[in-house]
Amino acid sequence: MCLQRPGIFKFAAEFEGGAYRSCEKLVIRFGITLLTSISFSIFEAAGYEAYGNFVLQQLHPNGTNTLLWQSFDYPSTLIPTMKLGVNHKTGHQWVLVSSLTDLVLNPGAFSLEWEPKGQELVIRRRGKVCWQSGKLRNNRFEYIPEEAQRMLKYTIVSNGDEDSFSFNSTNDKLTPRWSFSRSGRLSCNEGYVKADLCYGYNNTGGCQRWQDLPKCRNPGDLFVKKTLFPDYENVTFEMNPAFGYSDCEASCWSNCSCDGFSALWVNETGCTFYHWNSSKNFVDTSVAGVELYMLENTGNITPHNGTKRWIWLSAVIATTLLIIFLSILCLLKKRKYLGQEKKRKEMVMKMPHSTICDGLSSIEDFGNVFKKGHELNVFDYTLVMMATNGFSSENKLGQGGFGPVYKGILPTGQEVAVKRLSKTSTQGIMEFKNELTLICELQHMNLVQLLGCCIHEEEKILIYEYMPNKSLDFYLFDSSRSKLLDWNKRFNIIEGIAQGLLYLHKYSRLKVVHRDLKASVIP
Repeated sequence: MCLQRPGIFKFAAEFEGGAYRSCEKLVIRFGITLLTSISFSIFEAAGYEAYGNFVLQQLHPNGTNTLLWQSFDYPSTLIPTMKLGVNHKTGHQWVLVSSLTDLVLNPGAFSLEWEPKGQELVIRRRGKVCWQSGKLRNNRFEYIPEEAQRMLKYTIVSNGDEDSFSFNSTNDKLTPRWSFSRSGRLSCNEGYVKADLCYGYNNTGGCQRWQDLPKCRNPGDLFVKKTLFPDYENVTFEMNPAFGYSDCEASCWSNCSCDGFSALWVNETGCTFYHWNSSKNFVDTSVAGVELYMLENTGNITPHNGTKRWIWLSAVIATTLLIIFLSILCLLKKRKYLGQEKKRKEMVMKMPHSTICDGLSSIEDFGNVFKKGHELNVFDYTLVMMATNGFSSENKLGQGGFGPVYKGILPTGQEVAVKRLSKTSTQGIMEFKNELTLICELQHMNLVQLLGCCIHEEEKILIYEYMPNKSLDFYLFDSSRSKLLDWNKRFNIIEGIAQGLLYLHKYSRLKVVHRDLKASVIP
């Protein structure tokens, strides 16, 4: 039994015996038995649905029916509403399969399938992926020609029942259809997916690589259709009726002695392989002769290996340029660093106990401080880290308004107090500069002396003389230690505070209002 709409071949089926009789078998061509030894009268072989889907159902006495078979599940041409994918309920896979030849409708070498994970279509050649459409984006596949997709609207379904792909036409007057040729070329309306040019070594146009280019073949070698009178002295045969065009092509391609092939049998199955010598004894004719396929170099296919070489060459060039750029960048940074280092050395050369302060990128901001002749040491950040044991909590003396204060011991054995300005402090570089300038201007026996500073990246550090007696609050607000402060000592402390404030408010070169006088800042 055959069903065909004008211009569209849907499927082929037949009944053994050529007539409908009860107890006869209803089989789909290629031996798939649907019904056997059951009266046909309880079945309804009817229902030409949209676009000609032939549905075979079993009717039950209660009026319900069961779907037994439908032509859309086994398409030879893909038309609107037909699906590619998998039915999770039944396990059936919807696949568009090529025919073996134009005359033999057995399944051929090529199949078009939907890959739900990658959201793309794939063409397999004897089970191996030879072509991919590219991921579906904006209702378009990358490697399907635009003219083939112009009238199509794709539908993707992904749920517990199925993962499927289908399309519909945006033009009611036209019925788009996809079908395979025997060579694996997929005809899509006005365009073509040239999977027949995917020889396994090239990766252009969606082709996938699954084998290396044979040593005896050259990039661009293709089998070209010719009509010839060949020399039959150097031929071999493949009599297997399951061999179609693509199987003959693959066998000849991998056989270095093969120069061409043709079909062996009248139904275009089997293979005849031609092994000519250098003179290639044949006569070319367009009128009569044998239709065969000769291997010729057209130069139209870009080889995978060549692409790979270009990729490697591009990578080498890009890497070389990157190395040159980074080298120039490092050289410029080094020159800038050396210039700053030279300037810093000139400023701190005469300072006692000073070392080179690495990372002192902003030393030029403090030029005015040094120009006024103040003996301010610039300490190395590594030296400060070593002196404070990496700013250990055991060395922490307290928490000031702008950051913590640590005890440190310099390599000379001198004890210092290290004020590490908080990175989250609102005090910026200008405030830090002002503090340095101010403290350098203030010299008094009752004021803590500033020994130096250090700047490293985001770190801003002040180094003061260390006062071993700690702050006044350590003694004043402790019931046991407060007894160590008799009235003579308290009077001396009060007098010292008054002299310090008097100096700040009246006798210093800069008039300073303290505004933060408390026991914790009085050593």
